[in-house]
Amino acid sequence: MTNTPDPRPTPVGVYDQPLPERLSNAEKIALGLSVVWLLGAGLFFVVMRGSSARSEGSYDPLTFVMVLLAVFLPVAMFWVAATVSRTSRQIREENRQLRAAIDAIRESHAADMARAGGGEGSIARKLDEIAAAQRKTETTLATFHSIRATEAARPDVARAETPGDTPGLPAGVEEQVDLPLAVEPEDSPPLPRATFIRALNFPETAEDEVGFGALRQALKDRQSANLIQAAQDVLTLLSQDGIYMDDLRPDMARPEVWRRFANGERGRVVAALGGIRDRSSLALTAGRMRQDPVFRDAAHHFLRRFDRMFVDFEKTASDQEITALSETRTSRAFMLLGRVAGVFN
Repeated sequence: MTNTPDPRPTPVGVYDQPLPERLSNAEKIALGLSVVWLLGAGLFFVVMRGSSARSEGSYDPLTFVMVLLAVFLPVAMFWVAATVSRTSRQIREENRQLRAAIDAIRESHAADMARAGGGEGSIARKLDEIAAAQRKTETTLATFHSIRATEAARPDVARAETPGDTPGLPAGVEEQVDLPLAVEPEDSPPLPRATFIRALNFPETAEDEVGFGALRQALKDRQSANLIQAAQDVLTLLSQDGIYMDDLRPDMARPEVWRRFANGERGRVVAALGGIRDRSSLALTAGRMRQDPVFRDAAHHFLRRFDRMFVDFEKTASDQEITALSETRTSRAFMLLGRVAGVFN
């Protein structure tokens, strides 16, 4: 197996152990000045001691203290200056290593973002498959409606086996079937709440037949289809920043808090709905909301759709159904975007 070299070189010194430091120029100067000063002071006091011994033999403690200060105080000042210079040099070196580490982290993050943005995530692929299945279903239904409407309006054409059997038409001339200009939608039964909630969570995997069945059934309802499309847009945009609803673990609010929100209450009583605590996801979403107008428009459109849906949903839903709805991926996206946009304030 061949080892592929890492294209991102690690800056030298980021992970190295510090080597023992040698004497700096300032310390060498301080050492030299100290030696010269001590030699000079010693020579001076040797000479002065001989002359003072001949003149007087008394011992004065104050004079002794002054002599010590005169000898060692300049030496102490030399080393204070050397220590300050050494500390300043160490601070500059640590700042250089810190900048190198920050640059390495920034480059690594940029490379990770580039790799993540190079291909769509798993949820984006699922949503594309869902959209393709939706378009295929709509095409099949439209074709079926057109054929059935034509047969109901022209039963004689359906019973004719040959063109010659149709009265009023010459032999060899085929009758042109009138195609309807518009397809009238049929009255469909109300969407079950369990199916609607399952559709808002989107399929778990590509083999999730139950999830895809619920999604196809929900897409036949106009209002549900609009909400699912808006949720699909924001989930795809969030996945571009590496934000996935499965990774979020929000603090779930009680059903009565959701009911208060549906009744128009705002402020502290409904603040628990913004239960997303992931700082990274909140920061990335807030930055995208400020800088990306496309993302901002999609987020506000989704928030309006979800708000209208929940106002109608809450009127007849039980507490268990509200709890199940709050655990879906669509509701987690609503909690995240709602907190960033200040919906719960």
